[in-house]
Amino acid sequence: MSSLKAFEVAVELAERRRDAARQALKNVQDARHAAQAQLEQLTGYAAETQGRWGMKADSAMQPEVMYHHYQFMGRLDHAIGLQTGVVSGQDVRVDKARQALLEAELRMASLRKVLERRRAEVALQQQRREQKQTDERAALRAGRGARSPQDQEY
Repeated sequence: MSSLKAFEVAVELAERRRDAARQALKNVQDARHAAQAQLEQLTGYAAETQGRWGMKADSAMQPEVMYHHYQFMGRLDHAIGLQTGVVSGQDVRVDKARQALLEAELRMASLRKVLERRRAEVALQQQRREQKQTDERAALRAGRGARSPQDQEY
């Protein structure tokens, strides 16, 4: 019975680890979605800014203004590149968290299977013990029943 208790504790621990891995995956996915939203916001802002400047292309611009615009767009493109790297890093984290969750689920499933097998073995042993006791009692009764008529004749 103590081995069953140890397996039950192991299954509970595996369930907790699986739940923690599931929560970690959710957290990483949320961070990835936030990073993706920020990337989309940056690219949208860059497109909007470029569109506004495109409309003003016909008008005469001072070289300093154009220089600052190109410099700003360069910085914005750099930020978009950095954010793309952040999203890629989050993708890697999501994949690792998924793998960790899969491993935790497999571990838990295998422990549950072993626990059920052990429970079945214990139940079978108990059934055999009970059958043996029943057989012994029946043999004793049969032995007493067979002796009784012989004892009475003498």
